Amino acid sequence: MIPLKSKEDLEMLKKSARILVKIMNKLRGVVAVGVSTAEIDKLAGELAYKEGAIPAFKGYKGYPANICTSINEEIVHGIPSDRRLKDGDIISLDMGINYDGYFTDAAFTVEIGKVDAKTRKLVEVTKGALSEGIKKARPKNRLSDISYAIQSYVERYGFSVVREFVGHGIGFSLHEEPEIPNYGMPNSGPVLKNGMVLAIEPMVNAGTWKSKILDNGWTAVTFDGKPSAHFEHTVAITENGPEILTC
Repeated sequence: MIPLKSKEDLEMLKKSARILVKIMNKLRGVVAVGVSTAEIDKLAGELAYKEGAIPAFKGYKGYPANICTSINEEIVHGIPSDRRLKDGDIISLDMGINYDGYFTDAAFTVEIGKVDAKTRKLVEVTKGALSEGIKKARPKNRLSDISYAIQSYVERYGFSVVREFVGHGIGFSLHEEPEIPNYGMPNSGPVLKNGMVLAIEPMVNAGTWKSKILDNGWTAVTFDGKPSAHFEHTVAITENGPEILTC
């Protein structure tokens, strides 16, 4: 069952989202050559607690950090470490928070220094795919309309969408129904309704869509070692169409 949020719930989710956006903007500002992902993670935790929020990832099914920091061929769930960013890297930052029992989630990919043209295009297309998916997040559409919009946009540019990891409902907990694949045919799945809140998150690979998990049990990487990008917003479905909360 997909939980529906009341107007009061949405107001609380907007507060949670504003805090998350504030944190993410500050993290974006410190991402640079020579910075370690552990330093970014430490700052994320400090900023969350300062705002009265709790990092939602830490301890979730045993995850050890405040955020996910996925570099280059890492798709999602990259664990922060002493690894320092280098010129030409891309890094995806993914964070969720719990503010007074209301959960929001967001992600973006940042280019570090001079990135090659194909990787820049990958980042651009992934961000665009998120926008295309969000456009379909409106009442009376079906869930797979979001999925189809993302996949068709991505494949138009010769990239591939990850199959093993998907978006999800969010709000009262970090992961709620429904799962939101980034691929599929249109006009199937649940009908979207006013009050649903979704974490829409295309993960896009430069090469094959296939992935594998590293020995740490968390980090997913591309099967062929080519780069991957990731963007995510928490989106409320309203009678007036999609409302991006983490914007």
